[in-house]
Amino acid sequence: MTRILAIESSCDETAVAITEDGKLLANVVATQISVHEKFGGVMPEIASRLHTENITVCLTQALEESKLSLEDIDAFAVTRGPGLIGCLHVGLQAAKTLAMLYNKPLIPVHHLAGHIYANEYVGELQFPLLCVVVSGGNTEFVIMRDHMDFEIIGETKDDAVGECYDKVARVLGFPYPGGLPIDQHAKLGEHTYPLPVPASPDGKYDVSYSGLKTSVINLVHSLEMKKEPVRVNDMARSFQDVAIGMIVDRAMEAAHEYHVKQVILAGGVSANSYLRSEVKKHLEGTGIDLIIPPLWCTTDNAAMIAKVAEKLYERKVFAPLTLGVDPNWRIDHWAEFGDSGKPEVK
Repeated sequence: MTRILAIESSCDETAVAITEDGKLLANVVATQISVHEKFGGVMPEIASRLHTENITVCLTQALEESKLSLEDIDAFAVTRGPGLIGCLHVGLQAAKTLAMLYNKPLIPVHHLAGHIYANEYVGELQFPLLCVVVSGGNTEFVIMRDHMDFEIIGETKDDAVGECYDKVARVLGFPYPGGLPIDQHAKLGEHTYPLPVPASPDGKYDVSYSGLKTSVINLVHSLEMKKEPVRVNDMARSFQDVAIGMIVDRAMEAAHEYHVKQVILAGGVSANSYLRSEVKKHLEGTGIDLIIPPLWCTTDNAAMIAKVAEKLYERKVFAPLTLGVDPNWRIDHWAEFGDSGKPEVK
């Protein structure tokens, strides 16, 4: 019997989860959205301070829900990166302290791997597969040929798609986070505004969102200067068609080129209803399986970190207590940690 306690604190959610042989016993999440929405985005310093206030509360509640004590835990897992450096430090220091006090292994988990493996709460992963990782900080197309085998075949060269959504939402007068209001208003509008479709910057599966974001902002400002009304529903629809269209087009081409058995969505933007429906529509009749995560898996949580930790525990991938965070940790470098920076997979 293996019991893992996982901690997630990469951005604006403090989370603690506990699993027992793969069964989720507790999944506690303290969100900070109500604090950051007044700023139109996450304030890193405030987020870090709130993590320090919430971590003990979440830890206590998770233990109560699981009916376990810290002595019952076999390993402590934590998000090492990517994310906001101050936020990551809070979770890491908590996990390192617990691992030291109870003399248990410390498992470093990649945040995006967590989003990918959250899909295991829905169904079994079938290899080779394509992961479409879309969030506020990341946009990547990842091929997996086996468990914990990640190859990035495409990524954003500037803004992440979720970041682009938030900035466009702000100029349209929508609240933070911007994904849901744009998705809702887009359903009420038509694609009437001519917005450019950015070309692939380097590789054919790379994307760029900076130009699209700038085009929307400039168009809105131009209309306002001319005293012309901005049809927000139409603007939301025009933007979303282009933003999601880039992801769907590349995902479908990659799925066929790499002869994948399955496509999975991961990350906060995977909650977008248009992305879900478009991917499902394009995969119909292809024989390629699709896993769409439940909404509770799309936002940051520790249950997804625990799911990855289970795989790493089996492989005895443990970190030294000298482990540091890595805000820019690449998913294809997930085994690199420790003072040497060399893979320490055993």
